[in-house]
Amino acid sequence: MEIRPSEPPAQPINFEDELIRCPGDSCDDRHNKLRATMLGTEGHTGVLIMSKHIRISPEEAADRLAIRELVEAYAHCADRRDARGQMSLFTADTHFVVFMNAKDPKPSQELHSREALAPVFADLNKYDATTHFLGQSTIFTLTANRATGEAYCLAHHVSVDGGKRRLMIASLRYLDTFVKRDGDWLFAERLLYVDWLEERAPS
Repeated sequence: MEIRPSEPPAQPINFEDELIRCPGDSCDDRHNKLRATMLGTEGHTGVLIMSKHIRISPEEAADRLAIRELVEAYAHCADRRDARGQMSLFTADTHFVVFMNAKDPKPSQELHSREALAPVFADLNKYDATTHFLGQSTIFTLTANRATGEAYCLAHHVSVDGGKRRLMIASLRYLDTFVKRDGDWLFAERLLYVDWLEERAPS
């Protein structure tokens, strides 16, 4: 799903607005409004208009693949405890926001730089093992050097306490803004929403 320069949206969109903080709206509301406008679904519910990919240029195909690989690299670095590698996937002035309750518009955590991500990623070290299993990912908008999208993930966290193993599964949803810098796609903004949590003993 996308709008490329040859397919202008029904309403003008200033892509610079995507990183503007919106005091009156939650970040989720802001991205939903952007997504609805980009897809031509403003005012409708339950229906998404799918793009017809009659032709796709090699450049667009390469950008789509690179963005998907960026999303996958984030999960890989998280599970391998490569915090520095994970941080390198973000712009220096990145905006990273966590909503532990996806229904609550108030963020649980909000960071404004790449370096501020270090303790967040290092926090995964408290788990014995993790597996971030990626599901569907969608690109909402895509231009030569900017894109927005959404990705789903089931994050499995195994902890050991007193010899007993526990499993915590988090259903995560990421709303992302990507930028291309020096030929590489990076996260300019990543909003992490926890849709639900489940804890149990591993089978």
